[in-house]
Amino acid sequence: MSWGTFDISGIKGLQAKINKIASSDIQKFMIACSKDLAARLLRYAKERTPVGKYPKGSGKVGGTLRRGWSAVSDGVEVAYSGGVYTVEIINPVEYASYVEYGHRTRSGGWVPGRFMLKISEDELKGVIPQILEDKILEFLNL
Repeated sequence: MSWGTFDISGIKGLQAKINKIASSDIQKFMIACSKDLAARLLRYAKERTPVGKYPKGSGKVGGTLRRGWSAVSDGVEVAYSGGVYTVEIINPVEYASYVEYGHRTRSGGWVPGRFMLKISEDELKGVIPQILEDKILEFLNL
């Protein structure tokens, strides 16, 4: 019984490309991927964040919570420890957690959370495999 033929020249070419990649290139690639994913998460969260609407003449302007989203230190900073790349997404606006998770009102009612970050994380998790596959193929020039 014959199992047929198999051309492994493509696999050998891929192996040669992988062997040429320096560890510093891989580190730069991983940081770039982490920054890209963090920037997408920030964008998703900002888009989902409600903007307060105030009457004209009140002197109040909406959008403080939306403008509050950032990755640590203005630019997207990537930390590497124990084989894990981490980016911290924050919103230091005083009431951010109340809008995210919900809160009680003074009259005893409940305002449900908007879960801007949680929903954005879930959305990002759904597209990460395709994003990373495209980036890997680009990195390997395939």
